[in-house]
Amino acid sequence: MRFDLGIRLGRARELVRLFRVASYKFLSDPRVRTAFNWAKEPIFAVALVFTGTAAVAQPFYVPTGSMQPTIAIGDAVITTKFDYGYSQASVPFAAGPQSTARLGGAQPAVGDVVVFRKPTTPTLNLVKRVIGVPGDRIQMRDGRLWINGRELPLASDGSGKDEMSPGGSYSGAFFDVARYKETLPNGRQHPIYKWRWDGPLDNTQVFVVPPGHVFVMGDNRDDSSDSREPSSNGGFGFVPLGNIVGKARLVIGSVDYANANGIWEWPAEFRFSRVLKVVQ
Repeated sequence: MRFDLGIRLGRARELVRLFRVASYKFLSDPRVRTAFNWAKEPIFAVALVFTGTAAVAQPFYVPTGSMQPTIAIGDAVITTKFDYGYSQASVPFAAGPQSTARLGGAQPAVGDVVVFRKPTTPTLNLVKRVIGVPGDRIQMRDGRLWINGRELPLASDGSGKDEMSPGGSYSGAFFDVARYKETLPNGRQHPIYKWRWDGPLDNTQVFVVPPGHVFVMGDNRDDSSDSREPSSNGGFGFVPLGNIVGKARLVIGSVDYANANGIWEWPAEFRFSRVLKVVQ
């Protein structure tokens, strides 16, 4: 038995030696060295970009108007990933898990705008504002937002232009809508659009945010499918912390593609006024 084992170890060592010799000869070939020198910089650049998007920041394109007026249709938003730690959702092209676990980082704060994997469709990224964290009680009453039994202050802030999302009969059209400034319990303020006060999501049950989840809503309150709707009605309910990709930080570019007849018209529809606009 020991003799057989010795033979097998000897064969394994010989295979390792032959592999080293073959590898040395392969890498010593001038053609291989030339090809490697030509390819190493692009490979390094791709590896650097992938590492950066996986660990530091990643741009996301916003195709709908659910976060107007904070984020416009056609905005490209830089999302940082180190704020809340990391999960599988942080990795580009990886399906986000139905998990509450994250590696390091802090819990999102109420008022943060986050990009996350949709719980019912993990391959789809969405962007919304965090309205509730674990333990919070969220409810809509007559179109007003209540958190932990208190109605949030809502001040008139003039009016805005609400652009209709692509795909509908009014795609790209702008309509005047009332704009308000909402103050969250932690003092953070943000704008919202509000069309009416008796819509299907203007009166809801009390949602108690479970551990390991957040409750999110769109700033365009009457044109947002969010945590107010369960998956049975087309929404997605609470968002697991493990599904969060990162925090939306900055608009790096914006094209009103809904009003362009083709990609050749995109330069004419570029919104220079939105470049480097901070997401708050």
